[in-house]
Amino acid sequence: MTIPPRLHRALGRLRRDTGFLATGVPLHLLTPLLLWWIVILVSRTVAGTSSDAPVILIAPAVLLGIAGYALTEAQRRRFRALCGVDLPRLRFAQAKRQFGYHVLVGPLLGLLELLLLALLSAGLAAASVLVWVWLVPAQWRIEHPGYTTQATYLTALGLAMLAAFPVLAAGLVRWEILVGRAVLGVSRSDELARRVEDLTESRAGAVDAADAERRRIERNLHDGAQQRLVSLALNLGLAKATLTDLPPEARKVIEAAHREAKDAIDELSSLVRGLHPAVLDELGLDAALSGLAARSPLPVRLRVDLPGRAEPAVEAVAYFVISEALTNVAKHAREATRADVTVTRLGGILRVVVADDGGGGADPSRGSGLTGLAQRVRSVDGTFRMSSPAGGPTMMSVELPCPM
Repeated sequence: MTIPPRLHRALGRLRRDTGFLATGVPLHLLTPLLLWWIVILVSRTVAGTSSDAPVILIAPAVLLGIAGYALTEAQRRRFRALCGVDLPRLRFAQAKRQFGYHVLVGPLLGLLELLLLALLSAGLAAASVLVWVWLVPAQWRIEHPGYTTQATYLTALGLAMLAAFPVLAAGLVRWEILVGRAVLGVSRSDELARRVEDLTESRAGAVDAADAERRRIERNLHDGAQQRLVSLALNLGLAKATLTDLPPEARKVIEAAHREAKDAIDELSSLVRGLHPAVLDELGLDAALSGLAARSPLPVRLRVDLPGRAEPAVEAVAYFVISEALTNVAKHAREATRADVTVTRLGGILRVVVADDGGGGADPSRGSGLTGLAQRVRSVDGTFRMSSPAGGPTMMSVELPCPM
């Protein structure tokens, strides 16, 4: 005989709920007695006047921690095996939530589970009264008239109890899952905190990967395309110097190609230095910024006060910010005659300040290159501030996390 799928699923849920409640009774009622015994032992020890109280407290405290962890692990396996609910492991700092569940919430749930299981047992016994009555000797049935009516009432009551059990059991299981997730599981704030930690780590990995990719591009440009352009410029210069008998038109073409090759080399060198200069890895931020200030078209007063090297990603962001800021000053700062760059380290913060005496009016909200600078700073959890009133001066302040 084939059982209908709907009935089969209902029987499966009933079997699961019954097993869940049955396994919950010893965990909720019997085992927490151990915790209460430990609590009483600790209380009596603290209330005593023995000079060895701190030493005596160690064993109950260790036993309490082990018992709480074992109970929580047993509950986690119970929820996962019977209900498919995975409760994340709590941190050590949240041990009080585990203790509260096992000592306060657990006994109440155990009583409810015990009552439902008693209802199931009573229902099974009452529903089978008629069967047991027909098994007794005939003489007893003759001496007890009216037994059929009483047995029928008891059987009906038993069937009603059996019909109510699946509904009540399913409700209690759902309630236990909610309570377990709320107390033994990870709270919303803890989940968000862990999510923030994961996102921070993944973002740091993305920043490191992007920085490594920029370094790879810089090496490829320096060792590949730049060297080819240098070789091309040398060959064109040699041709211009040695091939003196060429027609004027051909010489003009060679000279123009020679100039274009040298300009391409200069632009590529600037691009390579803007990506990630080699001196930044070799000598640090101070040396890299000194070279940057020397190449600036405006006079730059540089002050770097760093007790040591920062993380490579932080140094790269600081260099990029200063490089872009000096480029913006040279291109857009009206009437600017100089720029000041200050790099200091205060505790765990690397502070970068770039100021100029131009006409001001820079606004990051207009979607200029300043927006990209702010995003680059935020990629390492830094802060970006800009002050550029009309008429000047302009000051950009960046703070980057830099652990000691």
